[in-house]
Formats: sequence, C-alpha cells, structure tokens
Amino acid sequence: MGSVNNKGRPFGAHHNPPLCTRSHQIGALLLVCTTFFLTRAFDRLLVPFSPNSFSGFRQSHYALQSNHDGSISWPDRGYGSHLSLKIYVYDETEIQGLKALMYGRDGKITAAACLKGQWGTQVKIHRLLLQSRFRTRNKEEADFFFVPAYVKCVRMLGGLNDKEINEAYIQVLGQMPYFRLSGGRDHIFVFPSGAGAHLFKSWATYINRSIILTPEGDRTDKKDFSAFNTWKDIIIPGNVDDGMTSPGAKIVQPLPLSKRKHLANYLGRDQGKVGRLKLIELAKQFPEKLESPVLKFSGPDKLGKLEYFEHLRNAKFCLAPRGESSWTLRFYESFFVECVPVVLSDQVELPFQNVIDYSQISIKWPSSEIGPQLLEYLESIPDETIDKMIARGRRVRCLWVYASDSEPCSTMQGILWELQRKVRQFHQSTETFWLHNGSFVNRQLVEFSKWKPPMPLP
Repeated sequence: MGSVNNKGRPFGAHHNPPLCTRSHQIGALLLVCTTFFLTRAFDRLLVPFSPNSFSGFRQSHYALQSNHDGSISWPDRGYGSHLSLKIYVYDETEIQGLKALMYGRDGKITAAACLKGQWGTQVKIHRLLLQSRFRTRNKEEADFFFVPAYVKCVRMLGGLNDKEINEAYIQVLGQMPYFRLSGGRDHIFVFPSGAGAHLFKSWATYINRSIILTPEGDRTDKKDFSAFNTWKDIIIPGNVDDGMTSPGAKIVQPLPLSKRKHLANYLGRDQGKVGRLKLIELAKQFPEKLESPVLKFSGPDKLGKLEYFEHLRNAKFCLAPRGESSWTLRFYESFFVECVPVVLSDQVELPFQNVIDYSQISIKWPSSEIGPQLLEYLESIPDETIDKMIARGRRVRCLWVYASDSEPCSTMQGILWELQRKVRQFHQSTETFWLHNGSFVNRQLVEFSKWKPPMPLP
C-alpha cells in the first residue's frame, strides 16, 4: 500500500479539480451582488433618517440635536448627560490689582464702554457668569475659578500700557492661593481679540496651564508660537452686534435668495493682507458677481451699522478672509443675515468643533486659490443646496449668541459644556504636596489654609 499525505491522499496521485463552468461564474457574481445590496440595506437600518435630526442629512456626522423649541441637546461623549459644575468668580475687590485690569490705572474706564466690538466678550462672559446658576461663592467646592478682566478694552482706551498689563497680571496671580494650588489648571481667562493671550506678555510663564477663552486659534505668523492649545483652551464665537442676535429685534431681515443682488460679497478693509487685496481686485473684475465696497470708518461716508448689514445680506455667500489674525467676525455675522459663510483663512479654528460639522453649514476654500475659480465654484452651487445649508446654519447660530445659560441655546451653554469636559477631580502643581492625612502643603510644609499672599510665582 502506498504512503498517504496528511490529508488522506496518496502521494504522487493526481487530483483533478472540477472545471469552473459558466454556471459557476454567474452564481458567484450573483452572490457578490446580493451581499453588497444586503450590506447597504443593513447599514441604513443601523443609521435611520430622522426628520428631527440636527442636519436633516448626513446625520451620522452630527453630534448635536436641534429640538423643536429651539434648544440644543448636547451629546454625552465625555461631556456627561447634563450640566453639573460650579464656577467661582473672583470679585474685583478681593484681589489686589484686579480693578486695574478691569477699569485702568485710574479706574475711569467703565464696563459699559467695553461692551462694544470684540472687547465685549470679556464683559459679557463675566456678567453672565455672575448671574449663572452654576456660580458658587464657596471656593472649596468650585470646579473652576473665573478671573475677570477687560484688558483689551482697557489697553485700547489708554487705561494701561503693555508693561502695566504684565505687571498687573503678575500681581493678581500672586494673590490667588487656589491658582498656586492647581498651577492655574482650573483658572479661566478671557482674551477676546486677535492677539489672544499675547496681550499678557508673560502668559507663557504664568498661565500656560490655565484655560483660555479666545476666538483666536493661531498666531504663529506673528509670534512664532500660538497661545492656543486645543486640549485645554476653548474657542469662543466673535461678538456679533446685539441688534442682529436679539430675537425679534434684528436690525435687518434676511432676503430671499432670488432677491439678492450679488453672488458673493466681502465687506472689510484690505489691511495690506494678500487675501483681502485679491478679493478687492476680484470685485473690480466681476462687479456683477462680487461686491466689495470701500468701507469708511469715519467721516460723512462712514458705513453705519444698518447699511453694513444691508450690504451683507444682499449676497448668497459671505466671504470671510483672514485679517491680522486667522479668525474673522464675518463668519459669525453671516449666519444672522443668512448667507453661506466662505472661510478664506487656512489656520482658522472654530467653536465647539467636537459637536458641530462645519462642512454642513459653511465652505472653507484655500486662500491660495482666491480668483475667478472661486466665483465659478460658488456659481455652480444650486439655490436648493444653498437653502439647505442656510437652514442648517439657522439651527446652530444660537450658539453664537451671548445670552444666559438658562436660555434654550446660547454661547454660554456651549462654553459650560466644554468646561465640564475639562473638570478634574484632583489638582496638583509643582508647588503642591500632600500628606497621609489628606492635607496639602507647600515646599516649606505649610498647610494650604495657612498660605499667605503674595506667594512666589515661577
């Protein structure tokens, strides 16, 4: 008897497989097609379409849900199922030097004067936190500590110079035992302008671990490095004029697409920036498609608030190029005149990107490709698609409104949700030590309750 292999076949025996007939080929093709269509159908069952979804299509790319009452349901993706945090707001009288950061060296600058323009976010966030149901007056139970300052406004109005701002911040931080306890990790600062935290020249030394609220995500073109850290800081929306964000009291109402005079517009100064200069030249070549009027900010030809928004609403697309920095207020303004924002700023960071799919409500176009090809692309988009993008933007724009966190949807709600994701149950710093009995001490083994300001800083 001949030897056999391990599969029971004699070695050397010839095995002739059955021929692959045409019937076999047709059967295999039918099996592949059936598998493909069954898989697609099963996928649809897993992600059902819902008319109440935030976007209305591509639902799986959205985390937020827009409700019929205008509220926004935040997702439980590391945020928790409901807001539950406590914030301590420093009083202007309890910290030496804090008043100077709010009202200038002579105390003559008022909060009302600082509500205008982008300075206003510092005042609004402070006021809204003072009224918030999440405010605590007990430092021991606080998750976060808010440091009020209107420093951008104070600087612009001559209340403090750069050196005085730096000195005032350092003085303030030295008066805060809880800042020293955590190394600043649970302290919140607002810097509302394109300069961001660079308004405080020594920010990298003293508040590099703190949470910074800013519209500005990138300054590497000016400062070689950015003060924004996507893991600890929060991008906030620009401060759109209250006359456009207040419900039922808008300065102007949006126009139907069919009545808009221009395909696109750009309303802003050139500031010597390449992208802006290209847009202004493009408007001269194609005035019937792109409007870019010369804006006067003083004198008899100054464009007033009403005229500005009337121009802005008269196009299907609002172009938002970078200026001195990467963020631009026009992005947010466009949602309230209901034109589709076109971002022409490559380094831009946008608010609440964990939960908003911006590709559904805006367009981002390479700044290097500003030219006739941009207008051709925009012209190719059907009005039906534009209407859908505007409708989705209409549902999310409440997150650009600086209103109370008790409102169904507001910027403050968005900020609080982002803060909740950053809550730490335990804080430590390089100057914090703890003993077996749970007490915290400094390098000299002095208990925290006995720390006396001013305390040495790095």
